[in-house]
This record gives sequence, C-alpha cells and structure tokens, in this order.
Amino acid sequence: MLMDYRGEQVVIIGLGLTGLSCVEFFRRRGVTPRVMDTRFAPPGLEKLPSDVPRHLGSLHKQWLLDATLIVTSPGVPLSHPALAAVAGVAIIGDIELFAREASAPVVAITGSNGKSTVTHMVSEIATTAGWQIGLGGNIGFPALTLLDSLCQLYILELSSFQLETTHSLKTAAATVLNISEDHINRYPLGLQQYRAAKLKIYHNAEVCVVNSEDSLTLPVRGYDSRCISFGVERGDYYLRQHAGQIWLMAHGEPVMKSSELRFGGRHNYTNSLAALALADALGIPSAASLTALRQFRGLAHRFELVHERRGVRWINDSKSTNVGSTGAALNGLEVTGTLYLLLGGDGKSADFTPLIPWLKGDQVKLYCFGQDGAKLASLHPEAAMLTETLEQAMRIIGSQVSAGDLVLLSPACASLDQFSNFEVRGDVFTRLAREVG
Repeated sequence: MLMDYRGEQVVIIGLGLTGLSCVEFFRRRGVTPRVMDTRFAPPGLEKLPSDVPRHLGSLHKQWLLDATLIVTSPGVPLSHPALAAVAGVAIIGDIELFAREASAPVVAITGSNGKSTVTHMVSEIATTAGWQIGLGGNIGFPALTLLDSLCQLYILELSSFQLETTHSLKTAAATVLNISEDHINRYPLGLQQYRAAKLKIYHNAEVCVVNSEDSLTLPVRGYDSRCISFGVERGDYYLRQHAGQIWLMAHGEPVMKSSELRFGGRHNYTNSLAALALADALGIPSAASLTALRQFRGLAHRFELVHERRGVRWINDSKSTNVGSTGAALNGLEVTGTLYLLLGGDGKSADFTPLIPWLKGDQVKLYCFGQDGAKLASLHPEAAMLTETLEQAMRIIGSQVSAGDLVLLSPACASLDQFSNFEVRGDVFTRLAREVG
C-alpha cells in the first residue's frame, strides 16, 4: 500500500541523482519538498524544478526544525550537529522510501569489498534466466527510479551509509560478503559500529547468505535457520582443489571449474559462490547461473587486467579503496617475477598493518603515493619508494619491469586526495600502463 505523504513538511538533504529522484518521488505524491545541500553548486542543480525551495552552501537549521520528515543523503552522517539537534523527526534515506513501496522481491548485497561485482553477477544471472530486473542503489540507478518500471526482481547494492537510515527493507535474500575496517572516520566507535550498520540488511531477510570464514558477517544473534554460507574451504558453497583444478562446489557437488570463468583471483571465485548462493535462494535455475558466470567479464577497476606486454601484466584494482579489499587482491596472488604494488591516497584513518604479511620478501616492491604514502611506505621501508603522484611511480616502474613481473594498482585508500574518484585513478593507471609498459 502506497504511503500518503500529503501534509508532511519534507526536507531533502543532498542533490545529485539521488536527491533529484527524491524530489520527483514526493512531487508525484502532491508534496513539494525543501532541498538543501552543503555545496553551492551541487550536481543536478540545473534540473531542480524552479518552484522547489532550495538552500545551498550549508544546512538550513530552521528548515530542519520545521520538518516532519527528513530524507538525507548517505554522504551526510547522522551525527552531523544540524541533524543531531533535531528531535522527534524521522530521518530516513531514499532506500527507506523505496522499501516502503517495492512490490517485487528484493535481493540486497553489501560488504566491505566485492559488493559491486556480486551485484552485477546476480544481475547477469537473473537477466540470463529471462527475468525483468531493476538494478540500483549504491550503483547504477537511484533506487526510487526502479519503481517506475515493472520488475520481477529488484537487485540492490547497499552501503553502510544507506543502511543506517533504512528500516523497512524486506528481502528475499540478502548478504554481507565480508567486514573489514573501512570508513572509520565516519564510525568513531570503530569496527563494531560499522558492522552494526551493515547487519541491518538481514533484519527482514528470508535468506541470509553469510561468509563462513568471516564471523562478522553473521546476523547479530549468530547463524540461524535463514543462513546459507559460502567460503574458500568450507560452507554450503566452497572451493575444492582437484586434479590441478579449482572447482566451485555447491552443497557438496562440483558445479564448474574456476578456469571456465573469464576473470581470476581467489576473491572473485568466492564472489561467484556468493552470487550462486543468492541466485539459488531466489529460485533461479542453476543452468542460467552457470551460463551467466561463464560469460561475466568482471568490472572495470576491479582486479582488471588492462595491459600485458613482454611478459609483464598490469592490473587495475583501483576500486580497492580499503585495506580489506587490497588484502583480498593480494591473497593467493601468483607472480613468477616481482610484484610492483602501488599503494596510496586517503586511508580514511585506517590501520594499514594487516597488509604486512603480504608485503614480505624480496619479490615485492612498494610504490607509495598521495596523502598517506609515507604511512604506507613504512610498512616495508626496505622495499618501498615514496613518490608524490601515481604517474611518477608508474614511470619509474616502467623502466624496471621484466618478463614475469606483475604491476598491481590496489591502493587500499580512497582517491579523493588527488583524483575526483577511483574510476579516474584507474583510467590514469590504464593509460600509463599502455604508455610505459
């Protein structure tokens, strides 16, 4: 049943595509919201209807105090003083608005790492099975725009920030792929506060797909009857080494060889297991799942082989914006020569020391750049070179590599100190790899 918002004093914080989708949502329901953004020229401003009141450059405290419903951008923490001063008013996000009105089944995916890959895998699987899907949330289209088309399944990638303001989401299947330290600058109480936000995805889930090797991904009360597990060595879905091959296993039965996949990396094999588990939970025929996984090429900037020449491989993993993701990229990495590892950017107050076990030995050379470059170089100072920029590091590496070497950009940091986003950083790496490699 559609909710009636007429009579509400609605304030929307944050513009961009998501903010505009919220404006359109309310206007269709006979409500003209007020819009505010801390930026003076936020993206999408030119598309905001002229009759919608707006306040730019800061948060309008009186508007917030007058509101009966506040819809905030995931980028604005609930601890913001202007929001903390508002008492007795619901503060929600666009995902909550979506959840109240979605009529088709929802599958929801979160985790510190791999969520975009798994979300796209499930999308390809459902599409291969002939299902009409709506894909969005933290990637693709804003969730509210998905309500405009007929769908048999909604597939949502959700961030911890989005989940903080979501309460009514009911899912046919949901997963927390992994939990590792990230966004600690947003979660002053540490990892458990971050985890609590992620685990909200399970609250009304019919099936919970959990990581058997990461206990932090279990529901608050632990493993229960809703849970299905995946992992490298154990779980309902796992990997098995047999006759020199790695097999993807489901409930004890081999379903496909890892060599049939078009992308490498053990973390991507486990991502495939998670996607299989979600698809099975949704009742998608396994034949469609396996066909789609065989065709899936992986996503740009996620452990993407972008250049190979004279026996040297160059891999763009710019999406690894935290320690856990870089650790996953390094885990099980096979290099016959030297690994040239590019680290750097804004570490978001993270502890980098968990990377140390992968940085030992003579066959690893670190090239560290950006805001936290010096901190990263201190992890293995004997093998580290500190540069100001990614480009400087790449030009040095280009003069040193030889056959059998692997150059990996897996920065363990956000990109915003030197780039507009991780995609631009990855594009710069790719261009330079082809230029110097």
